[in-house]
Amino acid sequence: MILCITHSQDFYNIDIFFEYLKSKNIPYFRLNSDRLNHLQKISIHEDFFELTDEFGNTVHSKDVKAVWHRKSWGISIPEELDESYKRIFVKEYSSLRYNLFTSLENVPWINPLENETKIDGNKMLQLKIAKKNNLTVPKTIFSNDSKKITHFFHENCNGKMVAKLHGVISKSMGGENFLSTHIIDENSLENIEDIEYCPMIFQPYVDKEYELRIVYLDGEFFTGKINNSENADWRVAQGNYFWSEYDLPDPVKINLTSMMQEMGLYIGAIDMIKSKDGNYYFLEVNPQGEWGMLQKELKFPIAERIADNLIKRMKTNE
Repeated sequence: MILCITHSQDFYNIDIFFEYLKSKNIPYFRLNSDRLNHLQKISIHEDFFELTDEFGNTVHSKDVKAVWHRKSWGISIPEELDESYKRIFVKEYSSLRYNLFTSLENVPWINPLENETKIDGNKMLQLKIAKKNNLTVPKTIFSNDSKKITHFFHENCNGKMVAKLHGVISKSMGGENFLSTHIIDENSLENIEDIEYCPMIFQPYVDKEYELRIVYLDGEFFTGKINNSENADWRVAQGNYFWSEYDLPDPVKINLTSMMQEMGLYIGAIDMIKSKDGNYYFLEVNPQGEWGMLQKELKFPIAERIADNLIKRMKTNE
């Protein structure tokens, strides 16, 4: 059985994945991470667990042979719960969830949980590893110091800088992380003093030809190009944008492969920019990043390849 950890609002990608598993006669279990709360019955022992989900379906850990950690959402809190109990409710159910996940560390995951957590939670480490593996990265500072940021602006940014939050401020309908991205110029720089209340990542604005969303899957690449050259981030831009298939140059593929291998990830959604100066700039990799638009618009068989990868490793692990 393949366990798929997702969330209650997930659809399309996950449906394709399950239909493909059905065609291969591979059993699966859907575990909604946001419903891993009072709606489910969970018992974890020192060497196994048993769980009955919100629909009455039961899974035993001994039957789980591989895991796809598709996406975890925050644990839902019951409306009737007293305000004074909400913090402990989330804390203890989060601990229960983590204990449940780590009890499966000896079966194949599409990304090992520890590696995924480390990389997803550290954008600066991502840039360090990317640079080590010969990828071009923008000069970057993550800071709450207005003087240092102002100096960085004048030294590196040629009058235009991108500022973005390290973490997530919201989710799209598909579960995609939305990052708050802003353009800072000489005029808006004067308001930078408030940065002490919210540290951000700053990079020079890259004058781009287009953006790339690259799905790396164990040495295979599915790359989409989006015709967004004016906005800082295609995910929050409004306009007539469309995806087209793109073939990455071999040196970029080689460097991305070595980066992902060093990160210990089998899969990741990578954002890059092709700049007007001819360089390919690495921005970030999201181990749980969105790719449904590439599967839908470009007919890339990404869900099927994820299933194939797990099936292969599951059989090797038997």
